[in-house]
Amino acid sequence: MRELPAGDDAVLLDFSAEPDPAAAAAHSARVLRAASDAGILDVSDAIPAAATVLVSARRGHHIDALAVRRVLRSAGTSATGPAGAGDPEIVVPVTYDGADLGEVAALAGVTPETVISAHCATVWRVQFMGFAPGFGYLVPDVSSPADARAVFDGLTRRAQSRPAVPTGSVAVAAGYSAVYPRTSPGGWFLLGHTDIPLWDVSAEPPALLTAGATVRFSCAG
Repeated sequence: MRELPAGDDAVLLDFSAEPDPAAAAAHSARVLRAASDAGILDVSDAIPAAATVLVSARRGHHIDALAVRRVLRSAGTSATGPAGAGDPEIVVPVTYDGADLGEVAALAGVTPETVISAHCATVWRVQFMGFAPGFGYLVPDVSSPADARAVFDGLTRRAQSRPAVPTGSVAVAAGYSAVYPRTSPGGWFLLGHTDIPLWDVSAEPPALLTAGATVRFSCAG
C-alpha cells in the first residue's frame, strides 16, 4: 500500500501493487468505515475505487495517516474473502431481453440461457460508485460459483459505444456488471433491464446502491 497525500484533510491509499487490488481496496474501505463507526478512527468517509481508497478527515480536521495505517495493519489489508456479513444485500429483478445477450453468449462460447443463469448465480458486490449518480461498479464476489464467474472472464467492452443506453439497462463489461440509473452513453454489453429505480433525488439516500453492498439479480422474464 502506498499513501499519497490529497491535501491536509485526506489521504489516497493506493493498492495497485497488491495481487488483487480491487479486493484489497474494498476490504480496506470496509475496515476503515467500521473503525469510524466504532469510534476507533476519526474520519468522515473511506471511498473505494478500482485500486485506491480516498480517506477523508471530518470537516475542519487534518487527516491522521498514522491512525489509518494502525487500523489497517491490525486488520490486514489484503483480504480477498467475501463481503462482510453486515453489508446490505439488494435483489434486482431483471428481464433478460438485452440487445447484446446473444453476442455475450457467442463470445463466451455458451448459450444465452447459460449467460442468464450465470449472471443470476453470481453474487455481485458494489466495488465503488462512479460514472453517473447511482451507478455502481459490481464485481463477482468470491463466494459465487466459479463456473458462473468464468462465463464473464475475458469479456471486454463493445467495439462501438452507444450514444444512449436506456435507464434500467443491466449490463456487463470488463469483469463488471452494472445497472444504468439514467439514460446515458455506454459501451457495455446489454443483458436486459430492470424497473427498480437506482437513483431518486427525493429518497434518502438518493442512490439505491452503496459501496460494499451485495447485489443478486433475479430472473423476471
